[in-house]
Amino acid sequence: MVNRTQILGPNGLPVDRALLSKEVAAPTVMGVRATHHEAVASGLKPERIARILREAQVGNARDYLTLAEEMEERYLHYASQVQTRRLAIEGVIPAVESPKGMDTRIVGAVHELIEEPGFLDTIGELTDGIAKGYSVVEPVWEYERKLLRPVEFKPRDQRWFQFDRVTMRELRLARDGSLDGEPIEKPTFIVHMPRSKSGIPIRRGFARAACWAFMLQSFALKDWAAFAEIYGVPFRVGKYHPGASNSDKQSLLRAVASIANDAAAIIPQGMEIEFIEAEGAKGEAVFGGLLDYLDKQVSKLVVGQTMTADDGGSMAQAVVHDKVRIDIKQADCRQLASTLNRDVIPWFISFNFGPQDEYPRITLPVPEPEDLKELTEGVARLLPYGLKVGQKQMREKLGLSEPEDDDDLLGPQKPAAPPPGNDPSNAVKEPAPTAKKPPQAGLSAGAGFAHPGGCACTGCRAFAVLAADGAGVDVEAELDALFAQELGDWEEVADPIFASLRAGLAKAKSYEELIAMLPEIAGEGGSDQLAERLARLTVIARGLGDVAD
Repeated sequence: MVNRTQILGPNGLPVDRALLSKEVAAPTVMGVRATHHEAVASGLKPERIARILREAQVGNARDYLTLAEEMEERYLHYASQVQTRRLAIEGVIPAVESPKGMDTRIVGAVHELIEEPGFLDTIGELTDGIAKGYSVVEPVWEYERKLLRPVEFKPRDQRWFQFDRVTMRELRLARDGSLDGEPIEKPTFIVHMPRSKSGIPIRRGFARAACWAFMLQSFALKDWAAFAEIYGVPFRVGKYHPGASNSDKQSLLRAVASIANDAAAIIPQGMEIEFIEAEGAKGEAVFGGLLDYLDKQVSKLVVGQTMTADDGGSMAQAVVHDKVRIDIKQADCRQLASTLNRDVIPWFISFNFGPQDEYPRITLPVPEPEDLKELTEGVARLLPYGLKVGQKQMREKLGLSEPEDDDDLLGPQKPAAPPPGNDPSNAVKEPAPTAKKPPQAGLSAGAGFAHPGGCACTGCRAFAVLAADGAGVDVEAELDALFAQELGDWEEVADPIFASLRAGLAKAKSYEELIAMLPEIAGEGGSDQLAERLARLTVIARGLGDVAD
């Protein structure tokens, strides 16, 4: 264990312990780190958005970050998709990969750290950077359970920080009266800058692209509400007779105006009210179509697809589109794990065990979707052929846990026992094992293959092997000997096949005449002996193989 009087970082340099327990980016009542929130989304127009985005890319990102926050509160579909992407990452269980030969105390300490509820909440806080371009968490370090560990993880508002004006990549702490802010002295800030696209971090978040859809849907909703207010209620026309007085006319007008809200009115006798239906369905076609289009574009931007986010599409299409979501999820988890392996794990280990050449690594594994039915059926088909599969791996694939000692275990059904009877003749008797028969000389190998007793050719020996049930016989050697013997007289077997062709060559006077004679030559045969030999060899080889199996 490292001496507490001097704490070293991963680079081997000493770290001020007092700085670790201090909140450097704490909120303030007034100033740039005040907790009250501004508002920029009300009355948003294209000129205003353009100015906000231009200011953000030159270092003044406060209004842009405020807009990104308000979009998640006002644009329901956008908020749903952002939440879907963030919760998909939070649902992944962290794992630890340790170098070979690593001290078990170090590995155990890392496992204990990642199982802390505060650490798991930090993973969720850091995912906010996917939309806004970056996210910051400040850990507070204290000695607890004999180790210097982060006892609290404080999520910090992105508006309390700013980038340097030159590279726009170095994050600095915002400070009142300072254009560039001040460097962050505390070395253990967790800064997550996802890379969904290339460029400076403030331009990587998808909130920058989604703000245009937010503005357009705000306009469409406002116009649709006005349209519905006008055309949602039938147009009323009051008709009065030529002799109506001004008082009668005023009564009729009040009745026409109030009937929309009260659904009741009285009018003088002899007057009437006519309701004219307006063609209000066009509003859904225009405004509803625009909103649906914007929502689909936002779904593509945030989660990479529309089939599982919006209505429509077949099951097959949804599976294909869901694959795109998994690619995004894997990239998000890989980048988030890299942040944790840079800003948390090396510092934690160095503070307690000293700097190491290698450090354990946190992973957020996202498995590929599998067809469990195909997997189990494939394994079941291959097991009889000698495939060996670990139960632990199959349980992980199927999502099954290790059974407890007192669990009722599932297993193959045992065959039912035969019913008891008094007659011993009804009892099932096991057949007596047959003794191995020695090879018999002069064994007939089949039609057209009868050798005299005592023959030791490979054909007779192979059938003797079959008769003896293959006991103690090298099948591969038997096959090699069998084929070697059969190839010894290949010329005698193959000669009848080429005899007709040689006769045709001698008879033909030109190449064209030989080509014309080929059908006649082919019909003359000559391959019967070769076919019989091949068939016999195939049967013998199949028999030897069955015996070996």
